[in-house]
Amino acid sequence: MGFLSKYSSLILGITRIVAALLFFEHGSMKLLGFPPGMSPPVGSIFWIAGLIELVAGALIAVGFFSRIAAFLASGEMAFAYFMGHFPKAFFPAQNGGDAAILFCFLFLYLAAAGPGSLSINNK
Repeated sequence: MGFLSKYSSLILGITRIVAALLFFEHGSMKLLGFPPGMSPPVGSIFWIAGLIELVAGALIAVGFFSRIAAFLASGEMAFAYFMGHFPKAFFPAQNGGDAAILFCFLFLYLAAAGPGSLSINNK
């Protein structure tokens, strides 16, 4: 697929933005109630997760300190998987942890690869 090589930085940037907006949505659902979802009590573990998702999602989306934010988001998703999903069942398709695993490894990749194009600080 060599014909896509010249677009790799742009595709990385678009992937970063889409993943970050989806992550941001999880945080806004927890903290802002939009789209309608859970409203955890302030200071609870779900509220802290929502705060990380909201702030890290916004930072990753615009590409500002995205490597640090992506690394933090990756760790949060690993924690969420092993604390919230894995105890329910071994297989991710059964325990509902598919998205947590994908977010974890996608954000870990973004922490290593950088934000790609379309970012405030491309470092």
